[in-house]
Amino acid sequence: MPNHGDFQFGIYLDGLSGTRPELPMTYAELARRAERVMSEQVWSYVEGGAGSEGTQRGNVAAFDRWGLVPRMLAGAAERDLSVELFGARLPTPLLLAPVGVIGICAEDGHGDLATARAAAATGVPMIASTLTQDPMEDVAAQLGATPGWFQLYPPNDRELTESFVRRAEKAGFSAIVVTLDTLTLGWRPRDLAIASFPQLRGLCLANYFTDPVFRARLAAPPEEDPQAAAGLWAMLFGNQRLSWDDLPWLRSLTSLPLLLKGVCHPDDARRAVDAGVDGIYCSNHGGRQADGGLPALDCLPGVADAVGAHVPVIFDSGVRSGVHVLKALALGASAVAVGRPYAYGLAVGGQAGIEHVLRCLLAEADLTMAIDGYPRIADLGRDALRPVAR
Repeated sequence: MPNHGDFQFGIYLDGLSGTRPELPMTYAELARRAERVMSEQVWSYVEGGAGSEGTQRGNVAAFDRWGLVPRMLAGAAERDLSVELFGARLPTPLLLAPVGVIGICAEDGHGDLATARAAAATGVPMIASTLTQDPMEDVAAQLGATPGWFQLYPPNDRELTESFVRRAEKAGFSAIVVTLDTLTLGWRPRDLAIASFPQLRGLCLANYFTDPVFRARLAAPPEEDPQAAAGLWAMLFGNQRLSWDDLPWLRSLTSLPLLLKGVCHPDDARRAVDAGVDGIYCSNHGGRQADGGLPALDCLPGVADAVGAHVPVIFDSGVRSGVHVLKALALGASAVAVGRPYAYGLAVGGQAGIEHVLRCLLAEADLTMAIDGYPRIADLGRDALRPVAR
């Protein structure tokens, strides 16, 4: 099997005939080009964070506080980036994080389907958001043999929550990821400044609008009165009262692996596992929900230590490069999810843009493992890192 880093040789060979890559090779350039093609409303929603955006910036900066220690003569001519999650062997440690407006990041308004097709083409699993432009069944159908997980924003309606889970199971999703840090909407000045919240316009609500339980709550179908449907969504989405007492009920909804997303405290991680949760998703929502918090990367080691090696820990927040992926793995992540980079890849280049971003991340991670002497993901323990002196 070729190494992921071989991706660069094709680019250099194309250069011999004067061909340069059409898509950006750095995150900074990717973001610049995405801003040019996205609407003001979509750019604000995806790029923006909570408050001063200090936590969002801190998520990225936290990676610079750690340096990889090179090891020589380690036999790293061939690298194995595969990982095991819930009994399945995945070819890489990458996941596509749930992005609630990925549907409208695409020019044709079907970004969820493009993301699923990119997942199928690359083997990188997709975590599909509750907030999609196309129904979850249509998204799952595009995944092919690549696993898909369903990210659940539990609405303040138990019957509707159960309906979402049942639909996700039937559609073929192989895990349920319950997001806990969005029980109410965070303070987002960028969106407030332009008075824009896409879901209130009926966007990215296909899972609600096609759900029989949700439709039964309406006086008229969503296609006849979309404003009333969006209003009901807002009531159910922004008025959640989940507590630890609800966890047994959530666990009872499915026999699929259940993960809790937004866990950053070791005590919360232990309590979740004790209650029967199968995996922990360490994340601060990319800094989009609450400002003034710790970078998620700083929370990762404590969470991983709390649950032990037998419980998978997924990580996201601030991941911008293949080196970031490796550092998160070394600090205890079992797999690493990426969000904004692939959203911008979609905006700039459609499905091909997502695949390009994933191949760049994997190539950089793979080549760094080769140069620094880490042939396998399992070789990336805490001893692979040292604090960077200021």
